[in-house]
Amino acid sequence: MLGFDLLWSLAMRPLVATIDLSAVCHNYAVAKRCGPGREAFAVVKANAYGHGVREVVTALHDLADGFAVACLEEAAQVRAMHADARILLLEGCFEAVEVQLAQQLRLDLVVQSQQQLDAVLAAHAGPPLNIWLKLDSGMHRLGFDADGVRAAHGALRNSAQCNELNLISHFACADERGHELTEHQLACFLDMLDLDFDQRSLANSAAILTIPAAHMDWLRPGIMLYGATPFADLSVAQLGLKPVMTLSAQLIAVRHVAQGESVGYGASWVASRASVIGTVSCGYADGYPRHAPAGTPVMVNGQRVPLVGRVSMDMLTVDLTDLAQPAVGDAVELWGNQLAVDEVAQAAGTIGYELLTKVTERVPRRYLNNH
Repeated sequence: MLGFDLLWSLAMRPLVATIDLSAVCHNYAVAKRCGPGREAFAVVKANAYGHGVREVVTALHDLADGFAVACLEEAAQVRAMHADARILLLEGCFEAVEVQLAQQLRLDLVVQSQQQLDAVLAAHAGPPLNIWLKLDSGMHRLGFDADGVRAAHGALRNSAQCNELNLISHFACADERGHELTEHQLACFLDMLDLDFDQRSLANSAAILTIPAAHMDWLRPGIMLYGATPFADLSVAQLGLKPVMTLSAQLIAVRHVAQGESVGYGASWVASRASVIGTVSCGYADGYPRHAPAGTPVMVNGQRVPLVGRVSMDMLTVDLTDLAQPAVGDAVELWGNQLAVDEVAQAAGTIGYELLTKVTERVPRRYLNNH
């Protein structure tokens, strides 16, 4: 009977997400060069956008000025890996008891509502926190309006619970260059600077790359860290960034299909000519978008071919008719160095953020670090 270790070594499905950690470090350095003299929170929420928070934080351990996360669970993970880093809790505390945990973890804490403000002011035990008051400058998702920021500033400035008192906001349309709301949000933020805030943060990836006036004291690089672009009209290469994740698979079947025959669930794709169809070891249970339409690009042996038929749970199919002698075992890239994740996302009617964060746990990660 085969031992488990031997069975495991023989049974690896041909699908892997290769993560280039040196590219993460390169992209963080690009953010820092965009804002000379500024500090930067590396945004590592959502398991570092699907790349592996443990590995990304370790790679940036001696490079990043701080890290930003969405929830206390993520903050605790980062603190366990980095005893001294500033860790920004972007959505603040959801329950009053969490303020004590934030104190124990020595977090930088966003305060974005009256409920959160009251919870901080009621926290008498524990060390004072670095507080980031969230201004709703026009996105209308989280945060105080201008009057609310001024009132909260007055309540916190000399309170025992507050160490630094800082200001933060978030752009809604910085990825759409020239959008009028961006100018409005910047003006709204600047209107608050008559208050004596210690630090300020406004710039996400899009603003870091294209809006120097928004850089303030702390940058917040997110999607750019992972080698995807926030812009529809500027590529990763144009921005000086490097792709981080390459999602690689193989052809696991090659078959000939006659003109008029259909491929896949629902028979939604019908061959308009005698065709060669390849089956690829990746599906929507791995994170590839089920809604990707026929024609979405896939790379086979370094050549671009179109997706055909519906994406299945564990497989997808591509048209190999124009390739010379395709064979089982041929290399497939779903996205990565040869094919930008943003191009795949655009074809599927979504964004690179979603594709990267949806790569599921059953896809093994392989880490490279060429430093």
